[in-house]
Amino acid sequence: MGPTAVEDHVPGEVTPAEPSPWPRHGPLLLLAAALVPGTLLVVLGRWGDTPAMEAWRTVALSVTVQALPFLLLGTALSGAINAFVPASVFRKALPKRPALAVPVAGVAGVVLPGCECASVPVANSLIGRGVAPAAAFTFLLSAPAVNPIVLTATAVAFPGAPMMVVARLAASLAAAAVMGWLWLRFGREEWLKPAVRHTGHEPGRSRWAEFREGFQHDFLHAGGFLVIGAMAAATFNVTVPRTWVDTFANSPWLSVVFLAALAIVIAVCSEADAFVAASLTGFSPTARLTFMVVGPMVDLKLIALQAGTFGRAFAVRFSAATTVVAVLCAVLIGEALL
Repeated sequence: MGPTAVEDHVPGEVTPAEPSPWPRHGPLLLLAAALVPGTLLVVLGRWGDTPAMEAWRTVALSVTVQALPFLLLGTALSGAINAFVPASVFRKALPKRPALAVPVAGVAGVVLPGCECASVPVANSLIGRGVAPAAAFTFLLSAPAVNPIVLTATAVAFPGAPMMVVARLAASLAAAAVMGWLWLRFGREEWLKPAVRHTGHEPGRSRWAEFREGFQHDFLHAGGFLVIGAMAAATFNVTVPRTWVDTFANSPWLSVVFLAALAIVIAVCSEADAFVAASLTGFSPTARLTFMVVGPMVDLKLIALQAGTFGRAFAVRFSAATTVVAVLCAVLIGEALL
């Protein structure tokens, strides 16, 4: 009889057949991810010393440097949650009635940090273990938007504006809960893939190995989007003519729609999007709030992840509805609080 896999790894037990998911060059990759943005900006700076290039370097580098510590902490905590906290904990903590489980799942995102990339497989695992899809999708939307790392980053990005943090928390929770209830009322099981992939802890595998692998993947993946987002924000601030910005910024609705679309396209990690929003000084507080509410819930990488995990039929409908709900919640709460 072959060896039986067990849930708990026995201390000191060696499993040579399983290669380590943390390569020897893993720390070097993490260091490179932290240093490449600054190095790239220095190289680009040598192409010209014009005021526009200097402004571009300043904005891009400041956004990257400010956001990097929050990205590190957020991905580390997300990896720890996924590796050490069983999905059954969430199922046991939620009320049996789906209508009540929706707001509870939304509030759970406040205390359980996770980035957008991590929230999709977590929601998939929750559904596979018996959690109502409406509650799982509410958690999917709320966790990356209202967790402590994101709220702290927002407070740092908007010093002296505590209501921006309150507005982001309220608008994101409201949008997540509304989407959960909408799925409960109108969602159909046939929109989801019939097979739900199990993403929990693999029996016999070290949880620390899972943590290291998840942290490495999430940090390198999200760090790339952070650099792209910082460069996009810098390019926007420097290259877009001021008259164009004024055309959008001076119109309450155009500014909201424009920044919502920008959040979807540039796909900045939620731990870093507040710094990008703070750099868009030509827009109203409500428009920048919309950028921060829409981004963690709907962007190009999330749509792709949802389509691959839950199916294209789900991703198209869910993303479109989430965009509308997130914009409406951001505008209503932004106008009331900001």
